[in-house]
Amino acid sequence: MNVFDIIGPVMIGPSSSHTAGAARIGRVSWKILGEDVATAEIGLVGSFAQTYRGHGTDKALVAGLLGMFPDDERIRDSFAIARDAGLAFSFAEIKIPHAHPNTARLHLIGKSGKECVAQGASVGGGNILITSVNEMETAFTGNSDTFIIAHKDMPGVIAEVTSLMSWYDINIGNFKLNRPHKGFEAVMTLEVDGAIEKNFVDKLRGLPHINSVVFLRANQNEVPNA
Repeated sequence: MNVFDIIGPVMIGPSSSHTAGAARIGRVSWKILGEDVATAEIGLVGSFAQTYRGHGTDKALVAGLLGMFPDDERIRDSFAIARDAGLAFSFAEIKIPHAHPNTARLHLIGKSGKECVAQGASVGGGNILITSVNEMETAFTGNSDTFIIAHKDMPGVIAEVTSLMSWYDINIGNFKLNRPHKGFEAVMTLEVDGAIEKNFVDKLRGLPHINSVVFLRANQNEVPNA
């Protein structure tokens, strides 16, 4: 057990699960979209839906969509900041079978018209788990550099990706594959460590049968899809 487990994250309160975790879900969703958010339709499940106003979950989610970290003092004013930035947002209670009680589903439209749907759960102590991206099942925490790679489901694609990572001395810490239908589109999610060279994402995008690559940095200095 480390100090973080005992005292929790550095954050704007009142709750690590309902506030800090919510801000992280919003921020990771913003990074997945890869551009400034124009419209956000936010569905809340369980405890999130029941207490989001009192615990500031709504303000924290919007703050994350603006790129704020959980310790940003502007979280309390995120609604006004969002409106000034042209970000329209709404909240609704939704039902997702078997979802964690602190789950949010964010349907985002960017300034260019780009869309994504991200679903994540706040699992305690400010920690999160992103459970789906664009209706494809995932499982990553945002604590490590992460690749989300959509590709054609066919032999050799995973080997091409992992071989390229090996060539660049990138270590894979966690790997998950989702393919709803054999032979169509699949998504691999890889949490990695090691230095990521500037052109590596372009190298991945240039591999055969790769449809899209999203790279999420875990450090404090990232910008969307840097």
